[in-house]
Amino acid sequence: MTEDSGTGPYTGTHWYDADAGPLVRPYAMTGGRTKPGPSNVRFDLIALVVVDDGPPGGADESLLGPEHRSLLSLCRSETQSVAELAADADLPVGVVRVLLGDLLEAGFVRVSRPVPPAQLPDERILREVIDGLRAL
Repeated sequence: MTEDSGTGPYTGTHWYDADAGPLVRPYAMTGGRTKPGPSNVRFDLIALVVVDDGPPGGADESLLGPEHRSLLSLCRSETQSVAELAADADLPVGVVRVLLGDLLEAGFVRVSRPVPPAQLPDERILREVIDGLRAL
């Protein structure tokens, strides 16, 4: 960190040097939004995101912000979870959820949600199936 030049309203305050790079606040990336899209869809950390073939109406990807394009780029190489996208893009999960909501609404991505625990088979049934297979 370096000292301020000593003039102006921030005299004596500490500033980050040029090596720290630009700092963009999360609210700037999301336009102040904290919830994804008008439908308020919820993205679980393990929900899988895949790039869709193309948005309906031929929406242009070049109109998206750099963070949106970065997420699309990460998803093109392979299907990724929301948590993986946040880690690979080096963005907070809340920001990634809002950006994914934008991409989902525009038709750029598809999201497969995890199976709720209530819909998973009962452990007792799985054990009976295993025991039956062993008996064969």
